[in-house]
Amino acid sequence: MKKLNAYVKLLRLPGLGGLAIPPVFGAISVGVYDFYKLLILFAIGCFSAIFGFVLNDYADVELDKLVKELRGKPLVSGIIERKNAVGICILCVLLSFLFAFILWINSKFDYMKLSAITVLFIAGVLGTVYNLYGKKIAGSDFLVALSMSFVFLFGALAFNKPNPLTWIIFILTFNQTLHMNAVEGGIKDADHDFLMDVKNIALASGVKVEGNKISIPWHFKSFGIGIRVFSSLLIFIPFIYGFKFYLWQILLLFLLIAFILLIEVKLLFIKKFDRAEIRKLIASAAFIRYSIVPVMLISEIGIMSMLLIALPVLWYIAFTPLAGGKAFQPEM
Repeated sequence: MKKLNAYVKLLRLPGLGGLAIPPVFGAISVGVYDFYKLLILFAIGCFSAIFGFVLNDYADVELDKLVKELRGKPLVSGIIERKNAVGICILCVLLSFLFAFILWINSKFDYMKLSAITVLFIAGVLGTVYNLYGKKIAGSDFLVALSMSFVFLFGALAFNKPNPLTWIIFILTFNQTLHMNAVEGGIKDADHDFLMDVKNIALASGVKVEGNKISIPWHFKSFGIGIRVFSSLLIFIPFIYGFKFYLWQILLLFLLIAFILLIEVKLLFIKKFDRAEIRKLIASAAFIRYSIVPVMLISEIGIMSMLLIALPVLWYIAFTPLAGGKAFQPEM
C-alpha cells in the first residue's frame, strides 16, 4: 500500500481532474462536444501533466532533500527509484502521441493535424527545458506557462482553426500557469530555493524568508495582482462581443473572481511563513479557478459545464485517499 501511495503522489493523480482539462477546453472552444473525443483529449492532458510533474520531481531531488517537509516525497525518500521516474516520463510521451493519432483514426491527416502535433511537441520541449534547467533561468516560468497553453491549443487545432474564444482561453491558461509557478510557487518555496541558488522571479524580486517571517516586495505583489486582474478582464471580453450569456452567469463570474482576488491579496500580504497555510490558499484558489472557464461556457454548452465544474473536485475527493492523505489538506 505504501508503494501505491507513493506512485499516486508522484503522478499527482488527485489533481489530474483539473490539471488535465486544458486540451478538452481547447476542443470545446472550436465546437467539439463529442464525449469520446473529449475523453481522449483528457487522457492526453493527463499524460502531459504527469510528464511535467514527474520530470520536475526527478530534476528537484537534490533540492527537495534540503527541506524537511519534502523528504517524504517518493523520489526523495527512495520509495520510487529515479530510473522509474524516467521510465514514466518516456511512457507518457509515447502515450500522448499514440492517443493523438487514435483521436484521428479514419480521418485524413491534414495541415491542421500536423499543426496540432507540432504544437504538442513544442509543449513537451518547453516543459522539458523548464523542468531540467528552469531553476537556473530567472523567468523560466514563462516557458512552462507557454507549454501548458500549447497543450490547450493542441485540443483546438486537433479539430479546427482557433477562433477568438480559443485565443482568450489560451491567454487565460498562460496567465494561470504563470501565476501558479512564478507567484504561488515562488512564495511557497521561498524558504529553500535560495539554498541551491535557484534563479526565479520571486527571489529576483526580493521575496525572502527570515525565520518564520516572509517579506514580499510591492513590485512582486503588483506582478501577482496584475496577472489576476488581467485575467479577470479577459473573462468578460467574449460577452462584450456577442457571446451569449445569462445575467446570473455574469454575476456568478463576478463572485468567483472576487473570491480569487481575495485569496490573492491574502497570499501576497502574508507576514508569517506558514507552508501549510500557503498550501491551503493555493489549493482554494485552484479549485475556484478551475470553474471559471466552464462557467464562461454555460450558455453555450449547458449541462456539460456542470460536469466540467464538478470534475476537479469529485476527482480530487475520489483519488486523494489513494495518496494516503486527507481531502483538502494539500501536500505540495
